[in-house]
Amino acid sequence: VNISILIVAVVIFLLVLHHNFLSLSDFLKRELSDSSPLGLQPIDFIPAAPQRLIDEKNDKEISVVIAASDERLGGAIAAMNSIYHHTRSNVIFHIVTLNDTVDHLRLWLSGTALKNMRYRILDFDPHVLEGKVQVDPQKADTFKPLTFARFYLPSLVPSAEKVIYVDDDVIVQDDILELYNTPLKPGHAAAFSDDCDSTTSKVAVRGAGNQYNYIGFLDYKKETIRKLAMKANTCSFNPGVFVANLTEWKLQNITKQLEKWMALNVVEELYSKTLAGSITTPPLLIVFYKQHSSIDPMWNVRHLGSSAGKRYSPQFVKAAKLLHWNGHFKPWGRTASYAEVWEKWYVPDPTGKFNLIRRHSEAYEAK
Repeated sequence: VNISILIVAVVIFLLVLHHNFLSLSDFLKRELSDSSPLGLQPIDFIPAAPQRLIDEKNDKEISVVIAASDERLGGAIAAMNSIYHHTRSNVIFHIVTLNDTVDHLRLWLSGTALKNMRYRILDFDPHVLEGKVQVDPQKADTFKPLTFARFYLPSLVPSAEKVIYVDDDVIVQDDILELYNTPLKPGHAAAFSDDCDSTTSKVAVRGAGNQYNYIGFLDYKKETIRKLAMKANTCSFNPGVFVANLTEWKLQNITKQLEKWMALNVVEELYSKTLAGSITTPPLLIVFYKQHSSIDPMWNVRHLGSSAGKRYSPQFVKAAKLLHWNGHFKPWGRTASYAEVWEKWYVPDPTGKFNLIRRHSEAYEAK
């Protein structure tokens, strides 16, 4: 009997204890749900960082591919410097160059203010272009194999799903993260800036074609081109700045498609003769015909190098997110417009090999 009474007492005690525990638990829940800063919080609670601290750093990894030839190395350096100083994102530069430029490039990066920049140096093998590019023996010195590096993005950056490609004659004036976040439509492997956009003037080129439509780049007298049924007045795009979805690029075998049209041109001469030296753009125009997305035109304000005069107002140049000196007049030369904007981001060559020809000296002599 005594044992039975003891068992009943223990059971009653446990029930009371359990009830009190549940009541305490409900109390804590109510307190924790209180929005007041004085409410009880669990001991492992870690306050969220203030928004201003979160905004100061973005850990998203952004792959930027840029080609760097020895004679234009200062351009690539200035472009990377402008990108690096306008973003808090985790940018990794994939610098494509030739073997004889690697030591010069490495010294320039490690011995200057850019030493903390994250980068990989990639040696491009020109032999991959054999049979795909017809080089005039008399103009062999003008052939620039690095201009085709953009065709081989998946091989250059195999681990990335998305990359930005930029030419070496650009300056970035805003956060590259915005360009990286450019939305690409389903099935599109790249986004370019169309040459009919509102920021680009139509640049007439001597001859039958224009630099803003397909007939300026492709020879429509050739049957192979006509069979493609691509309208000659279709707006072209500029391949000097673009965003690529490498997953889609691989699925569609874009590199193989580009190589096919390069090889066909060697045999049939499919490119327009009105644009001398424009051998990189035509295969891209064919492969991406009506199969590309668009980037914000302010992220490729171009033709600053098409003439010595100033195409845009100072206010517009200041507002541009990316300036592009495509054309013959480069900002490291004497006659380029707005070269002073480019010079702000130029880092002097510690070896002295890259000679920056300043416009100012010529202007002074002219006076």
